[in-house]
Amino acid sequence: MNQDYIKPDNWSIIEEGFDTESVKSSESLFSIGNGAMGQRANFEETYSGKTFQGSYIAGIYYPDKTKVGWWKNGYPEYFAKVLNAPNWIGIDIEINGENLDLNKCTEVKNFRRELNMKEGWYNRSFDAILQNGTEIAVTIRRFLSLDIDELGVIKYEIKPLNRDATIIFKPYIDAGVSNEDANWEEKFWEPLSVKSEMNSAFVTAQTFKTHFIATTFMQNSIFINEKLQTITSEKNTENKEKIQFEYRVTIAQGEKASIEKLGGYAVSLNHENTQTAAEKIIAKGLEFGYEQLLENQIHAWSKIWEMSDITIDGDVKAQQGIRFNIFQLNQTYLGKDSRLNIGPKGFTGEKYGGSTYWDTEAYCIPFYMATKNHTVARNLLTYRYNQLDKAIENASKLGFSNGAALYPMVTMNGEECHNEWEITFEEIHRNGAIAFAIFNYHRFTGDYSYIPEKGLEVLIGIARFWHQRATFSTNKNQYVILGVTGPNEYENNVNNNFYTNFIAKWCLDYTFEQIKKVALEYPSDHRRISEKVKISDSELQSWKKVADNMYFPFSEEHEVYLQQDGFLDKELVKVADLDKSQRPINQKWSWDRILRSPYIKQADVLQCFYFFENAFSKEELRRNFEFYESFTVHESSLSPCVHSIQAAVLDKMDMAYTFYLRTSRLDLDDYNKEVEEGCHITSMAGTWMSIVEGFGGMRVKDNALHFSPKIPKEWKGYSFKINFRNQILKIAIDTEKTQFSLEGDSNLEVFVNGKPVLVEPNNLVTV
Repeated sequence: MNQDYIKPDNWSIIEEGFDTESVKSSESLFSIGNGAMGQRANFEETYSGKTFQGSYIAGIYYPDKTKVGWWKNGYPEYFAKVLNAPNWIGIDIEINGENLDLNKCTEVKNFRRELNMKEGWYNRSFDAILQNGTEIAVTIRRFLSLDIDELGVIKYEIKPLNRDATIIFKPYIDAGVSNEDANWEEKFWEPLSVKSEMNSAFVTAQTFKTHFIATTFMQNSIFINEKLQTITSEKNTENKEKIQFEYRVTIAQGEKASIEKLGGYAVSLNHENTQTAAEKIIAKGLEFGYEQLLENQIHAWSKIWEMSDITIDGDVKAQQGIRFNIFQLNQTYLGKDSRLNIGPKGFTGEKYGGSTYWDTEAYCIPFYMATKNHTVARNLLTYRYNQLDKAIENASKLGFSNGAALYPMVTMNGEECHNEWEITFEEIHRNGAIAFAIFNYHRFTGDYSYIPEKGLEVLIGIARFWHQRATFSTNKNQYVILGVTGPNEYENNVNNNFYTNFIAKWCLDYTFEQIKKVALEYPSDHRRISEKVKISDSELQSWKKVADNMYFPFSEEHEVYLQQDGFLDKELVKVADLDKSQRPINQKWSWDRILRSPYIKQADVLQCFYFFENAFSKEELRRNFEFYESFTVHESSLSPCVHSIQAAVLDKMDMAYTFYLRTSRLDLDDYNKEVEEGCHITSMAGTWMSIVEGFGGMRVKDNALHFSPKIPKEWKGYSFKINFRNQILKIAIDTEKTQFSLEGDSNLEVFVNGKPVLVEPNNLVTV
């Protein structure tokens, strides 16, 4: 049974009623972020129930020493992880001598949370009866400013309902935090200084090992019935890592007392003097004031939605799902800083270390390319270029030479920091996704300049790796790739994973072509790169030999490509015949049993068909899809979106819709029973693809946009926008027709079901 307490709504995520069992899940679902920082939806006031406290700052990490039972050569020494940052949201509340704690109140009524995605704020309200009999109504609003991305804002209002009340607001900032997922129970922050002046406070702390410095700050204003009080803290409590103020107000029954708290982080990534920077951020926040900051927030989000919104008519759950996905993607990464990337949990939790995976290149780049200008996607590619030296170092640790590059499975700074051997050493397909992203960027944006400037060096490093990683099999008289794990992590240490072999061949061929093109069209870049990487004709010819003679496992009996050499040796019991009580198998079965089973976390063969659609016929897709779908348990968050897109291609619309709903509501409905650990941010980009590429059928072929529009029977219509080479195209599809409208000043030719359609600016075209 999936969770279903989130109320369906077009623009908001809403929870009604207080249930201690869903607190941790809601902390994930109601998370907020602004690209530079983010936080789980923890309560500001004391909460003694089960909770997972989490605030995070983009780009700040810690190398936690690797914990493995048996050390092997080549293991990374540490697992880098995003750090639980100092807490700035805390506001303890005392009412008539008793602490407010929802876990201890006599009664909690009218509890409601709302994450308003349209306007970018999070609201919580409730009525509570304390053990001392005081009844109160509380409303809290919180947001992280998009305009001043180091600033967060909280407005916390209390109204006593049945008697007068003395209320003590006790706002604090605290650097004494630890990670839920610390390997060795270590603290990651070293406090450096604590400072307070008037209603502002600052705690400066530094991370151990990596020496990032962050000044966490707060500034407090007290109001009675919306009127600012000239009041300062009666008592400051401070130690080396925490500072807390106390503001006492007495109000009559029915009156309202509130605190407006500004808080956030100034970090050494962006400032030389973080203390001075924090003071400036506070001054800026006070100059705007709460109402203006909120208005600016609403305006900033409206600009984002103008370009990235997808509308769905007639299906509220589907609409809520896609907007939640788009909202979280924009909260996680806005493309302003090429030092940053997209962690699989974003700012919603600590699982996977908050690091960068191949998900960025395989799933996220298409979303950012199409909904922002192309510099955002280029920044994501630049991130990998800047880490090329580390990728070469990673490969050399495993015995590769001559500038071969192996990009890490998991990274913060370019070094590999993942420590399960079957993933670290064997899930090498990630190299292919990084090369594919370079190709995909050029295909979509038309901007070739990235390749001679930066991309070709990355491609050469990757091609050298594949060339050395392939082995010539005298038995097969072909090149094979042994001992790998594909995206389907339920098959480890296999030989000739189809997807890995195919993408290796493709990388070698594609890099070969780009070297020739750059030599011809960008001779000075070609000279510079050739001198730097020392590439020769004989090396290129040996690449070609490997690419032209790559082995691909194939079953004549089933007429499908095989996941890997031994796939047909398994007992091929389909998922439909698996007892439901055994699911999810990753929580019910031993790893040994999973590895021997035919069950697939995500289908590698279909991932290959997704990337390289043009290399296969529709009939081949149908055969492979029908074969592998029956063994796929979709226990990877990255699986349903690819299946949704391919089901749409094959006109299996009921299936495409079911997969769409699963990917779009993966977290809202908690399909995998793990949302309390954080949301699946990178798979959210796949949800966007399942509408645009699946139902909309959007592809780029021969420098032009192609569409083959389809619509699930559950919908009346849907629409989305694409920024294609700096022209904004809106596509609206319903059961009868497809309509195009164009912003810009030049015409755009698109293709619908293979037929050309000319779209003129500001002129609605109906097909």
